[in-house]
Amino acid sequence: MNPYAKLTFSLSLVLGTTITISSNHWMAAWTGLEINTLAIIPLISKSHHPRAIEAAIKYFLVQAAASTLLLFSSMINAWHTGQWDITQLNHPTSSLLLTTAIAMKLGLVPFHFWFPEVLQGSPLTTALLLSTLMKFPPITILLLTSHSLNPTLLATMAIASAALGGWMGLNQTQIRKVLAFSSISHLGWMSIVLIYNPKLTLATFYIYCIMTGAIFLTLNTTKSFKLSTMMTSWTKTPVLNTTLMMTLLSLAGLPPLTGFLPKWLIIQELSKQEMTAPATIIAILSLLSLFFYLRLAYYSTITLPPNPTNLMKQWHANKPASTLIAALSSMSTLLLPLSPMILALI
Repeated sequence: MNPYAKLTFSLSLVLGTTITISSNHWMAAWTGLEINTLAIIPLISKSHHPRAIEAAIKYFLVQAAASTLLLFSSMINAWHTGQWDITQLNHPTSSLLLTTAIAMKLGLVPFHFWFPEVLQGSPLTTALLLSTLMKFPPITILLLTSHSLNPTLLATMAIASAALGGWMGLNQTQIRKVLAFSSISHLGWMSIVLIYNPKLTLATFYIYCIMTGAIFLTLNTTKSFKLSTMMTSWTKTPVLNTTLMMTLLSLAGLPPLTGFLPKWLIIQELSKQEMTAPATIIAILSLLSLFFYLRLAYYSTITLPPNPTNLMKQWHANKPASTLIAALSSMSTLLLPLSPMILALI
């Protein structure tokens, strides 16, 4: 891709995200979401592979439908209340339509079908953007309207997302699809506590972005797309694969790694709100996700390929791991001692 075109699309992504998260008016928020959608589509389809073109079309159709629903929701609310302010979402139909629109944009169950397919058809760097930056504006809108949302509906969608993210990730061999279902599962954890403690949802999202960023950048360095190629990359970059294993275990939520902190705080918050049953269910469902994270970690470090291997050996350029990967991996594994400071911020 032309460097100038790539710069334009990247700046448009930043602009669209900034407009949405800083706006107080529904039309401005919608404009930012549309800029984001139009900017990411060329980045998804830049390889010109049929799979990439299909992913871009699927992404466009879903995001266009979700944006239409969001605009429709804001118009109904403005019709009944005379307010275009995002925080003044008082009409129940508008609230229901908005929840549906944001669930489509994020990939929450039952509107999740597009997300694994789009991630599988995208390059790893674009898949990272789709999993992190592109989820920030919709989550911001959910935070601004959290007081108006239906808690039962959100809790149901959250538990369904945690369950489906765990079940569907079990039989995948493509790493991008595994990470897509992992994202759906983590969105379930964020959604269930959204109404009771919005700041905790935001903190969970930030920690998830750090861990996912470390994993995607590591996979991009080793050029690992499948479990089989992940096994052969161990001999080339052993240190990088070891940090990848630790980051995967952190994403699974194992103590004493960083990923344990948000799950611990979310279960604590749900217990305070006397939501013991949902907290127990979502904690048990996280064991499904733990299984496929352990499998990825096992393949990344412990399992060596059979000798002689019948897999085509991946060609890895001697590209040194960047300092960004080192920083993200360190934060993904070592932030738990800083939990008192994070708790004070929340």
